[in-house]
Amino acid sequence: MDVFLVAGAIAGQSPEQAVRRALDHGVAAERAGFDGAWIAEHHFIRYGGCPSAIAFAGHLLGRTARITVGTAACVLSTRHPVALAEEAILLDTLSDGRFRLGVARGGPWVDLEVFGSSLERLEHGFPESLDLLTRWLSGAERIAGTGPLFGFREVTVVPRAHRPVPVLVAATSSATVAVAAARGLPLLLGLHATDAEKVTMLDRYAEIAAAHGHAPETIPHASAHLAQVAGSRREAAALLRSTMPAWLATTGDYVRIDGRPPSHRDQAAYLDMLLSSHPIGSPAECADRLAATVAATGVHRVLLLAEAAGDPHRVRDNIDRLACEVAPAALDR
Repeated sequence: MDVFLVAGAIAGQSPEQAVRRALDHGVAAERAGFDGAWIAEHHFIRYGGCPSAIAFAGHLLGRTARITVGTAACVLSTRHPVALAEEAILLDTLSDGRFRLGVARGGPWVDLEVFGSSLERLEHGFPESLDLLTRWLSGAERIAGTGPLFGFREVTVVPRAHRPVPVLVAATSSATVAVAAARGLPLLLGLHATDAEKVTMLDRYAEIAAAHGHAPETIPHASAHLAQVAGSRREAAALLRSTMPAWLATTGDYVRIDGRPPSHRDQAAYLDMLLSSHPIGSPAECADRLAATVAATGVHRVLLLAEAAGDPHRVRDNIDRLACEVAPAALDR
């Protein structure tokens, strides 16, 4: 069981405070007994204050000794896949295999303009970027870029990957699910989707993966979930209703590259969905919900967003209780 760090501007935190506290929460997760920590990546938006998940991961790896640390996820449509692969191999080497690389296609945001990318690359270049990234991580000694986006002469891979660097693909669309499934890469499923929606994506994944010669049942998917321990579900919901609406409203900061206004979901309904379908409440209620999710989806890892209370003391207590009271009970189920 892993902790999922968003470093969001929750309960009045500045982005700078949120990033520093997220680092502290990652260190606390190791002390509490979590198996891993994952950091989200966002640009130009207060919803998440970490603009480089891989830089944050490197720092957290240096502050810890046991847990795995992953990115959830590096936005591949605004990064050069070779540069990202080089950094991933470096972190894998320096951490003795504790690094996990999650990548995402990204969205049609102004990020593309700022970083010199395009809607064309977002919509059509993800497979090429992902293939070049995974080839670089494969352990090959020399690689050439042979695609329309990344064409270059053969170069030496330094440092080389001397063991597989795990790559997960964050997926919110059927198109991204298909790209990952064809390559046998595990999915990183977001907290915005219900268990039923995740099952639908995983069923689609299994169909495509099997058609490409992969064994779907062996692929270690991961799933993110909001998690808050309290005396009861009502108490947990009341706490999160006091902190989350203002934070979720910051998703309105997204700016589309095409100038159109971003679509606005019903934030109240979205929060209701999160509170009704994720592990919040007493330790027993949280454990039951997590066990049901794993049974329904078959995911190998669960990533628990424990920061939604905002206050660092409450978050630290939540991390401790999730590790000590919820995780063992969920495993027993």
